[in-house]
Amino acid sequence: MFTTIDSFVMLWEVEAKNTQQILDTCTDASLQQSVTSDHRTLGRLAWHVVTSVHEMLTRTGLQFAGADPDSPIPATAQEISAAWTKTSEAMVQALRDQWKDSTLQEESDMYGDQWPNGLTLQILIHHMIHHRGQMTVLMRQAGLKVPGVYGPTLEDWASFGMEAPTL
Repeated sequence: MFTTIDSFVMLWEVEAKNTQQILDTCTDASLQQSVTSDHRTLGRLAWHVVTSVHEMLTRTGLQFAGADPDSPIPATAQEISAAWTKTSEAMVQALRDQWKDSTLQEESDMYGDQWPNGLTLQILIHHMIHHRGQMTVLMRQAGLKVPGVYGPTLEDWASFGMEAPTL
């Protein structure tokens, strides 16, 4: 659980940049990729990551401009990526303007439970990372080169002139 706004923002900026890399790699054609017809598409997952920032944090009373979870999935990967940038930046600015460190101890109704706002911020990051992982699998299936977020990908090893570790 976060206890200071600065500690959250420091981690958020790293993770938001990682998410931006994933979103920027998606193509319009890849947005239709899914594991099976009854699972979310890559586009649906990407849009969910974008809209969940606003959906979750407005439950705490934080007010900022963000993508509406009920809006249709944008037609292009660029629109989704741009919405991520705007939403992420607006959320960070709203935190800095509207909250104090003590606000992180306050509890808000989150899906029928009472969560400290600092916990909500932690869960928001975990939620984003969870869906980013799902997205990278779909990206591979769509034939995209997955960015190395926490370490090199198979393609990265080759670009380093090295052989990837054996499986």
